[in-house]
Amino acid sequence: MRLVPTNIRGCYRVQLAVLSDSRGSFTTVFEVEALRTVDPSFSVVRACRSLTRPKGAIRGLHHQREPMAEAKLVQCLRGSIFDVCVDIRPDSPTHLQWVGAVLDAENQELMLVPKGCAHGFQTLEEDCLVEYFVTGVYSPPHEDGMRWDDPTLGIEWPLPCSMTSERDRAWPLIAR
Repeated sequence: MRLVPTNIRGCYRVQLAVLSDSRGSFTTVFEVEALRTVDPSFSVVRACRSLTRPKGAIRGLHHQREPMAEAKLVQCLRGSIFDVCVDIRPDSPTHLQWVGAVLDAENQELMLVPKGCAHGFQTLEEDCLVEYFVTGVYSPPHEDGMRWDDPTLGIEWPLPCSMTSERDRAWPLIAR
């Protein structure tokens, strides 16, 4: 497992070592001690999966407010997605900047989204299965989000948005 830093503090692309032979392959998806070298408090509390059927659909941008902020380790198990992390920490030098990466079943990369960042993704093909390892308990009163198309963020999604949820369409634009 190799942690590749992005320009957002605490956000990493995680590249896995795949061992292959005539039977197939074996991969360690994550090692908590390796992740704790970049986030000492990293501890998985829950695992979640989402299936998104249409190509071009966007889920997010979501985050949990303090004191229930959480980190996420995101992987695409089937299909391919453009995964996005947005830094929303007001004191961060990369406040309101974003990074994106293609995660797919073939490259088996993951994205580590740190606490204090919003997360979202766009499906690049139909029937994408995405799994998240999350460090916090889900708390509906602390749930929050940002518009995927907010001009302040200027996220360069690879495809036109074919679908999003009513909730994700309704998040307010960032007041500048």
